[in-house]
Amino acid sequence: MHVTQEMADYVVGSRFKDLPEDVVAEARRAIVNIVGCAMGGAPEDGADIAIATFSPFFGKPTAAIIGRREKADPLHAALINGITSHFHDYDDTTPKNYIHASSPVASALFAYASANPVSGRDFLHAFILGFEVTSRVGNATYPAHYDAGWHSTGTCGVFGAAAAIGKLIGLDSEQMVHAIGLAATQAAGLREMFGSMGKPFHPGRAAQNGYGAALLAQNGFTSGIYPLEGPRGFATVQSADHDLSKLTDGLGRDFDLRENTYKPFPCGIVNHPAIDAAIQLNREHGLAPGSVKAVRLRVAPLVMDLCGKRDITKGLQGKFSVVHGTAVGLVRGKAGLQEYTDEAVNDPEIRRVRESAVAEGDTAISEDGVAMTVELQDGRVLTKTLTHSLGNLARPLSNAQLEEKFRDQARRLLSAGGVERLLGQCWTIGELPNIGTLVDASVPEEA
Repeated sequence: MHVTQEMADYVVGSRFKDLPEDVVAEARRAIVNIVGCAMGGAPEDGADIAIATFSPFFGKPTAAIIGRREKADPLHAALINGITSHFHDYDDTTPKNYIHASSPVASALFAYASANPVSGRDFLHAFILGFEVTSRVGNATYPAHYDAGWHSTGTCGVFGAAAAIGKLIGLDSEQMVHAIGLAATQAAGLREMFGSMGKPFHPGRAAQNGYGAALLAQNGFTSGIYPLEGPRGFATVQSADHDLSKLTDGLGRDFDLRENTYKPFPCGIVNHPAIDAAIQLNREHGLAPGSVKAVRLRVAPLVMDLCGKRDITKGLQGKFSVVHGTAVGLVRGKAGLQEYTDEAVNDPEIRRVRESAVAEGDTAISEDGVAMTVELQDGRVLTKTLTHSLGNLARPLSNAQLEEKFRDQARRLLSAGGVERLLGQCWTIGELPNIGTLVDASVPEEA
């Protein structure tokens, strides 16, 4: 049996009652996080531009968009949901492959469930399967695929969206193979887009294209039957080195949701150790504005590859600058949404500290660690070494911290009562008779 068929058979045959309870519980945490992120990104200019651009081409407006008053056809709603939920780079990440699996999968599912009746139990089941497919495709091709310049959230997320929607609409095994194949031939997303609106466009298109792939397969549209493992299939074409056994080994027993993480800072995850260390130094020593003279960082080499930007003028660029994250942590003692705006990137004091910082890759530093030295104007030298940063597997965000993160983003659009109602529905998603009520609860109240 080939791996595409084996994966399709698993998704089609999976039963909710066989899912481990800890995986279902983690799926609820992921939903709380991703809905909050979509609420945070919904009022941004990227969503405005996308809706203004594509609205003349919307079909029948049967689907609500999370955090927006506009409605669209489900495929375009999936696109916008994907853009908003990843816009701030605040969504969950699986450190083993650096994929933001929830964004493409949940974005497609919420669009579908807004236009079609879907129970919370069925939604959670499809989400867990879509997350797993996304992450496993990433595992099989990481790191060669990622190192080549592909953005795995887009390239692998399309598979998860197709599998998740395919599960909801009841595809059989043959149809699921074709859905995976049609997803494979649409797998796209370039890391060159990091620091621009092109990056959140990736999970948006993955959600939209995966959703469309499942619909096409349902209606008899075919694909090649070896899309993952074939000699001209996804793994061979997009990854010089791959391990297809990671697609199916432990399938149904080992779930990557158990290794999912939630960001405390809205930027590239490999920046987090430096930000965490900088904030700790700010708070421990009561650093005053103007007190920092110079900063030296030793970080994992991957940090320099992903987040080595220095000459930045836009907030989105700052999300991929480890020296910017360090600067805002030292200067402001925090790194929230306001620290990744155009204003913050161009703040004179933040810019001065950023320009004083030198970062170098060091193979002795883990991807979740940092060694920081800060020289102050008064001659003192401060140091901070972290092995694990806040939000990663060793120091995960609690449910209470996830809730505060959710409120911080959702309150931009909803009243306090509206925020709590939406948050409550996210936590109890598996008990909802119709997910459409959750999506509707995210729509901003009239001014």
